[in-house]
Amino acid sequence: MDLTAKYMGLELPSPLVPSASPLSKSLDNIKKFADAGAGAIVLWSLFEEQFEHDADQLEHYLQYGANRWAESLTYFPEPPEYNLRPDEYLEHIAAAKQAVDIPIIASLNGISSRGWTEYAKEIEQAGADAIEVNVYYIPALPQLPGEHVERVYLAVLDAVNSAVSIPVAMKLSPYFSSTGNMMLRLDEGGADGLVLFNRFYQPDIDVDNLEVRPALSLSTPFEMRLPLRWIAIMFEQVQSSLAATTGIYTGADAAKMIMAGADVTMLCSALLRHGVDHLARVRQELLAVMEKHEYESVAQMRGILSQRHCPEPAAFERANYMKTLASYGQTATFE
Repeated sequence: MDLTAKYMGLELPSPLVPSASPLSKSLDNIKKFADAGAGAIVLWSLFEEQFEHDADQLEHYLQYGANRWAESLTYFPEPPEYNLRPDEYLEHIAAAKQAVDIPIIASLNGISSRGWTEYAKEIEQAGADAIEVNVYYIPALPQLPGEHVERVYLAVLDAVNSAVSIPVAMKLSPYFSSTGNMMLRLDEGGADGLVLFNRFYQPDIDVDNLEVRPALSLSTPFEMRLPLRWIAIMFEQVQSSLAATTGIYTGADAAKMIMAGADVTMLCSALLRHGVDHLARVRQELLAVMEKHEYESVAQMRGILSQRHCPEPAAFERANYMKTLASYGQTATFE
């Protein structure tokens, strides 16, 4: 069976891609991912703050106002805890390219187009095969209209695209008022790939110490249904490659995303929970699904259950909501 896939014009040996996480800081892990059947690897994110300010400036901004908003400091790592310095990140890209034969995708995390252009060029020069842009933007000011948020994404895409010739993917928020329209606009704006979806971490409240604290919860398989729906709806409606991320734990999960229309499926929480070797199990499970249903290639099954090709297209829209509630009422038991 043929597991090869194409993502943003890159030829991949499989559709299974470890997404940005601390696991990719290790060259040994990168080699293990390649040996386990990864199609490409997205390196952990380089944050805009790292190349917008030198170490002294960053320290200043992290500490500024500490006496007034004690909890605010918990949202940022101390300067030494930032992943690597920008120059070290570039060196790691080059080392990863030397270590494996699969595409290496760099990741940029931020919300402005300032300063990204030059650094995107350096990422390309270091050997990255593509760049994934993670616009981690929480529009907390209620005065900001939705159009402002959309312009931020489009401006960042334009800035990075103008600087490099390698493919650029945009990692989207799921909170646009019209997700499909935003995908179309990014597609028309030159995005080579659309990654669905960015998973914003939610703060928690420590009632004992009266502090707002960051809280990290790994994704669960249930969460994959959100990207599944939108990939199914937008399959063949955009030219950009579609990448599914969030909640993918098994080969069956990956198969579902591909059947909905994903070009690649990205794993993060599953690998953090179960280790680097889990990728090989997912690959074997995906092969088992293909064998069971007699698919000879990933390309053959891509999009077969998208909205465009599904026997019941309304399953991805409001009718599915009514049917789900009705089926629950018929089968649920109450104590």
